[in-house]
Amino acid sequence: MSDGYNTRSRVMTSGVQRTANRAMFRAVGFTDEDFNKPLVGIACADSDVSPCNVHLAEIAEHSKARLRELGSMPVTFHTFVITDGQAMGHEGMKCSLISRDTIADIIELDARGHQMDALLGIGGCDKTIPGTVMGMLRLNVPSVFVYGGSIKPGDHNGRPVDIVSAFEAVGAYSSGRIEEAERHAIECAACPGPGACGGMYTANTMASAMEALGIGVTDNASVPAVEPARTDIMLRSAEALDAAIRSDRKPKDFLTRKSFENAIRVTMALGGSTNAVLHLLALAREADVPLTIEDFNTFSDTTPVLCDMKPAGRYVMDDLYRVGGVKMVMRMLLDNGMLHGDCMTVTGKTVAENLAGVRVRLSGQDVIHDFDNPVKRNGPFMILHGNLSPHGAVLKSAGMEEVVHSGPARVFEAEEQALDAIMNNHVRSGDVVVIRYEGPRGGPGMREMLSPTAAIAGAGLAKEVALITDGRFSGGSHGMVVGHVAPEAFDGGPLALVQEGDLVTIDSTAKLLHLDVADEELERRREAWRRPELRYTSGALYKYAQLVGSASEGALTC
Repeated sequence: MSDGYNTRSRVMTSGVQRTANRAMFRAVGFTDEDFNKPLVGIACADSDVSPCNVHLAEIAEHSKARLRELGSMPVTFHTFVITDGQAMGHEGMKCSLISRDTIADIIELDARGHQMDALLGIGGCDKTIPGTVMGMLRLNVPSVFVYGGSIKPGDHNGRPVDIVSAFEAVGAYSSGRIEEAERHAIECAACPGPGACGGMYTANTMASAMEALGIGVTDNASVPAVEPARTDIMLRSAEALDAAIRSDRKPKDFLTRKSFENAIRVTMALGGSTNAVLHLLALAREADVPLTIEDFNTFSDTTPVLCDMKPAGRYVMDDLYRVGGVKMVMRMLLDNGMLHGDCMTVTGKTVAENLAGVRVRLSGQDVIHDFDNPVKRNGPFMILHGNLSPHGAVLKSAGMEEVVHSGPARVFEAEEQALDAIMNNHVRSGDVVVIRYEGPRGGPGMREMLSPTAAIAGAGLAKEVALITDGRFSGGSHGMVVGHVAPEAFDGGPLALVQEGDLVTIDSTAKLLHLDVADEELERRREAWRRPELRYTSGALYKYAQLVGSASEGALTC
């Protein structure tokens, strides 16, 4: 690459006064001619703590080699991962959402500290995706996001299983529906190799949203981790970044309100995770794009779920890839006037141009449905308001055309208390499980409630017991579940005032979350309420609790 593209890094590598800086670069392989090349940071979330990220360093080498061929100087620095599946159900899950903003901080600090000219970010597990792109937006240098791909399904007696199968096996075993040998066999089969969790859980949802947003190349979300085509994704991503460097195409140049509308629309059509609400709100804030929690209902109301994907459906990303992938779903939406085809993307082409060669083939498969026979008539989640959620809450309605449920509150002050009650059969059909003080500040960290929701589902009660929390949900959760309740209980939100036996109503038709208690009684309870002590008094969790904002605004720390 010719001189002139290292506009940022030259302040660190050019001139007599930078002799010592260059000396250190020479120690890692730079030569005289390399100091005129753009310095490209490879922000890689590789880690052998989980299958989601274990292969990322290996596939990153394909992009690094191609960038060198194209005339850049790629240098790797490492972000990190808190793996949701392993952190789930205990104190470790408090660290998961915090990791998203910390990853963004790492990228901002490393790329700013070393004056990098461009970024190629590689993520796998849930928070590594939005966290990486948030960091790119802060620097606003030419950037491309690359997903590590999803895991293949496991096999248990000829039946496909995945990580949510393992979580639900806990509830099935505890309720006597399966024996110990069956539970153990599912555990051993659920995760057969590298890749992020296979259903339309948060990792695949966010990877798909990034492809729709235009910050990743076409097919980036769909190709599984161990497919040979993943190498092509790495090469094409490097080439897209090279073109972006040459044209000085930066994320904020092309990520617009319409781009975010495309990402929300695709998330809805895929049957995606409720975590998309948090992350897209946070990304929009970093991109200086106006987006509010209320905007999501517009797309939920008007977008059918076209893909029969887990957790509510039958299939995983490997199946979706085989029949056409995310790009085919996008083409269907585009052809039906539901995408902004004129949005520019990181490739230098518009959405419509990127999809020009995609053919829609629906016959012979039932992973992707047509508009006349959707999996669900409207989106997989929606925003509820009411006297329990004045600032909004997120109802996950995947697998149900409507959710209308009223029942007595079973109140728990933490996830562990609720899980213990469910596992010991103390939660009955018709109940509304309320788990509070699990919000961004109160947790702190806004834990996902996959363990209790999976235990409810495993016990066969997914359509009979509702769960409400100021925490959040794994993309693998399903049933009558409402999260992100705002204001959160720790901040004195109405969830803090619920008492055992109060009647709670969830109504997806009216988009209502209501506590059947008179205003006067709620005010009396409010006067008697006292904020609990924060569970941490130092360290990262304490700092996060001081900085984090409301879930209704993306739970951002800046």
